[in-house]
Amino acid sequence: MLVLLPPSETKRDGGDGPPLRLDALSHPALDGVRKALVDELVELAADPPACRAALGLSPAQDAEIARNAALWTSPTLPALHRYTGVLYDALDAGSLRGAAAARARARLAIGSALFGLLRADDPVPAYRLSAGSSLPSGGTLAARWKPVLEPELATIAAAELVVDLRSGSYAALGRVPGAVTVTVLAERPDGRRSVVSHFNKAHKGRLARALASTRAEPTDAAGVAAVARRAGMRVERTGAALQVVVPA
Repeated sequence: MLVLLPPSETKRDGGDGPPLRLDALSHPALDGVRKALVDELVELAADPPACRAALGLSPAQDAEIARNAALWTSPTLPALHRYTGVLYDALDAGSLRGAAAARARARLAIGSALFGLLRADDPVPAYRLSAGSSLPSGGTLAARWKPVLEPELATIAAAELVVDLRSGSYAALGRVPGAVTVTVLAERPDGRRSVVSHFNKAHKGRLARALASTRAEPTDAAGVAAVARRAGMRVERTGAALQVVVPA
């Protein structure tokens, strides 16, 4: 089973790993697009006004531009520890120990606008690039990633179950055939439901932790739902689509 996480805008600074080497990352078929994007971001960082416009930044966020300028030279961290924020706080991968930690490293992957697909231990620098960013070279990031990312994801999906927890913009970079998808719904006392926005990240983080650390080996959506229920989550299933239902 592979649990595919979204990235986060916020990222931990620094690191104790060597500078970025694409040949140290998993999924080498993605390296051509990776290199082109890293080179473009480094070049773009030399023009702060253009960089702000492309990445949707304000002058107060110029530290993000400095991160991009140093993409080839700054230290790295394992991808699972680079990303921060609500989902990663709920996942709390750093607290896993022993066999559970090993399962998490094997099962967790992260969708990335810059690197396409990262495994938990892939060493990456801090950076700023979102799936919806419009780089000066033109075209969408989805148009650049789909031709190489979708075949890679299809190969993975042919060999193991994929639980896709990415948000819409990141899922658009490369679809996964047959993936289990998850929506978080808030239920009011009168039974009305609505899609949860901000706090869906926390619930997906809880689900990711349960799936990453379980001894079970789910092979379909029913198995994923069973793991979630054992973790105390209320889950409904329609085919390969799961709905996590939480109080409004």
